[in-house]
Amino acid sequence: MSFAVFSSCSPHSFVRYSQQLVCLKRTLYATNTRWKQAVDTKDKPQPATPEQPESHIKASDFEVPDVKPNVLPPLNRPLGVRERPTTLIKSRTQKMKDLMDKDIRMAQRRHLIKEASKGYFHDMNMTRKHGGKTWIAPSVLIREDKALYLPNIVGKSLDNGTIKNTTTLCYGRITVLAMLGTQISEIHAKSFVGPTHARFSSNSLYQYIQINLQENILKSFLVSLFANKLRTTVAPEMQPNYLVSSQNMEYVRDPLGMTNSKVGYVYLIDENLKIRWGGSADARPEETQALESCTGVLLKRLEKTKPPKSQPVQQTTMEKVKKA
Repeated sequence: MSFAVFSSCSPHSFVRYSQQLVCLKRTLYATNTRWKQAVDTKDKPQPATPEQPESHIKASDFEVPDVKPNVLPPLNRPLGVRERPTTLIKSRTQKMKDLMDKDIRMAQRRHLIKEASKGYFHDMNMTRKHGGKTWIAPSVLIREDKALYLPNIVGKSLDNGTIKNTTTLCYGRITVLAMLGTQISEIHAKSFVGPTHARFSSNSLYQYIQINLQENILKSFLVSLFANKLRTTVAPEMQPNYLVSSQNMEYVRDPLGMTNSKVGYVYLIDENLKIRWGGSADARPEETQALESCTGVLLKRLEKTKPPKSQPVQQTTMEKVKKA
């Protein structure tokens, strides 16, 4: 019967059927062998391991995960740009040279790639971690030979709307400069500058400049629209040095350490337009004290080379009578 079935099949079908039988036979044999090995291993008695007393257990026997505390790093580089700032406007020829410069184009390309990897709410999400603070301000001044320059920033003064720039304002004086953009950044700046401004505001070689930076066109328009309301929140004596700027700071944010647009930044500028100290976000007590001491050091050095202008003393009535 079986021979008749096989005889009716084609040679190709017969070979295929034979291969299936061989595979089935191998599978059954392998399964039976593994089953016997498992039974023999289970029946074989295992050697008893002596239990160690608790006194032999050491702390090194346990694997402790290496948990690193989330500590903010100190500022490890000078802030600013390498080129000395200037008030001259670049010509078309200079702009074309910058576009053709390979190093400048590669730096811009790296910056764009870095910014493209960030989300829209990146700065807002970063404020959840240390309040947006990314580094600790130094306790001493940055060395003059290592310090970099503050780029030229142009804006309109709050008192009468005249156009001013930081290069002209900061040259020859010790300047504490605050970069503002939001209401929380104003609180950050006050936490840094409060004691320093109260101590040195009477010194003619000292000045405090605030820059309200609004790179967004719509926000810049709203700030200029409500300028009168802004004047009510700023003291009249500080309005000449309060600049409202819409300058594009895209390619100088990283050199200045301004990695978060939601927090405030404070810089100490010497008479040569170099950034000698910097702080970010909410100030710690030691950072506030460091800004005050560093400002005092720069003022003392500048007073030795350039004494402050002495104000004329008003003559008393008795002196006028004697001269008469």
